[in-house]
Amino acid sequence: MRDDATLAASASSLSASASWRRSMLMTSHYQNSGDPWMPCVNSRLTRSELPPSNGYLMIEANGGLNQQRLSICDAVAVASLLNATLVIPTFHLNSVWRDPSKFGDIFDEDHFIETLKEHVRVVKKLPEDVLLRFNHNISSIPNMRTKAYSSPNHYVQNVLPKLLELGVVRIAPFSNRLALSVPLNIQALRCLVNYHALRFAEPIRILSDDLVGRMTKKSLLTGGKYVSVHLRFEEDMVAFSCCTYDGGWREKTEMDNARERSWRGKFRRHGRVINPEANRRDGKCPLTPLEVGMMLRGMGFDNTTSLYVASGKIYNSEKYMAPLRQMFPLLTTKDSLALPEELAQFKGHSSQLAALDYTVCVQSEVFVTTQGGNFPHFLMGHRRYLFGGNAKTIKPDKRKLVLSFDDPNIRWDQFKQNMQEILHHSDMKSIAFRKPNDSVYMFPMPECMCQQDGMG
Repeated sequence: MRDDATLAASASSLSASASWRRSMLMTSHYQNSGDPWMPCVNSRLTRSELPPSNGYLMIEANGGLNQQRLSICDAVAVASLLNATLVIPTFHLNSVWRDPSKFGDIFDEDHFIETLKEHVRVVKKLPEDVLLRFNHNISSIPNMRTKAYSSPNHYVQNVLPKLLELGVVRIAPFSNRLALSVPLNIQALRCLVNYHALRFAEPIRILSDDLVGRMTKKSLLTGGKYVSVHLRFEEDMVAFSCCTYDGGWREKTEMDNARERSWRGKFRRHGRVINPEANRRDGKCPLTPLEVGMMLRGMGFDNTTSLYVASGKIYNSEKYMAPLRQMFPLLTTKDSLALPEELAQFKGHSSQLAALDYTVCVQSEVFVTTQGGNFPHFLMGHRRYLFGGNAKTIKPDKRKLVLSFDDPNIRWDQFKQNMQEILHHSDMKSIAFRKPNDSVYMFPMPECMCQQDGMG
């Protein structure tokens, strides 16, 4: 593997290159991709008076912002299948995210209820008479444990009878509990929830809109366009990946401690083998900030590019972020873009902070994802929904990236050629249709979008 000093030296010479072309943002082919596809969920949802409710459905969402988002969307879909009244979901306090936010702290409850009123009944809490039947003890309400990716038939055959008997059921945990492929009207309902009903709470909306405006003003050299990067190099991500970076004693100690704090013994189980080299070859290691910078420079983004980095607290930030800032002097984060007093209300609430990042990334000209997860999956789907089916996203093949990064003899012209090939391959997948094993949240076409000339 080439060391950081070698890569950084290569990076520092880039801005002086006479042959360096104009910023990719000014010549991006994304501008001319057209808008052949448009959202059409409304035409795929019937509107009629809702029949009497069969009872109340309660679910508990877990994980970070977009895991919660997934659970909420699926809960509305299940409520529709059961003709149930959905109680505003509760959030499980996750040991990694440690965010005590409630639904109304992140999303606009009233807008959520109003948007769905013609499709699914939603209430903020269980009625008093129902609570009395269970002595005001939510845990006394039967928990219908459900397998992941259960079919609509499962809910109708197994959950509905209990709902009709008791008037209320609970499903906890509720994460990925509905099949990826469901009838068209249910897919359209999922999209209605995700893209229309789930509006962020007003404090988040106000600041995130301001941040987008500030990014646009900071991007005058590129016509107001900017690149957003979802950088997954927080301590917990680096620890979970079981990859090696510096390889020193300090890093090993910090990673061992982080794994034990969050996953208590999971990585020390008998027979568990940790192989950092294999993980890197397989593309499973989070990209370092330096690697992200080298990749983008190789793809043609020059030092006039405004870069918005969405992330949590970067591991060993002072060291690892320095080369990325050197390559992209116009680099910005929510912490540098917002005033401390503006962010104070969100401190200690990771999902609310992630919502700020989410909005700025949605509105960027190009989005770069460096690691899998719900954040980039939902964001790519949202961008497809907004931008005529085009995710306008760079999703690199990290197995190919590693071959270039770890080649000690590679020349800069060959490195650039390799990055251009990776970019082209990523572009080819930017417009894509959902396949049977894909999520509609990442691929809203064709169930939630229609070609313009075919819209009714």
